[in-house]
Amino acid sequence: MPLQIREDSEGCTFGVHVAPGGGQDAIVGLYGDALRVRLKAPPVEGKANQALRVFLAERLGVPVDAVHILSGHTSRHKLVRVAGVTAAQVRALVGA
Repeated sequence: MPLQIREDSEGCTFGVHVAPGGGQDAIVGLYGDALRVRLKAPPVEGKANQALRVFLAERLGVPVDAVHILSGHTSRHKLVRVAGVTAAQVRALVGA
């Protein structure tokens, strides 16, 4: 199943499945129709959420403030919105 991305004039919204507490920050492919990301940060006190925002911002070349977690703050599955990127840029993360 391909990565599901909703794109509009301001950016993209897509699902991310997070595996916190891993050995390194990395994109490890897809989890269903969501991007699967492994993070070093533990899932406590919002550390994994902040690490995800920083990681995606660095990979997509946008400021951290452009990355918003819309839902799933306490779940492994999150809905993320990134301003200033295209669907092609987000899809390129999977191949990187």
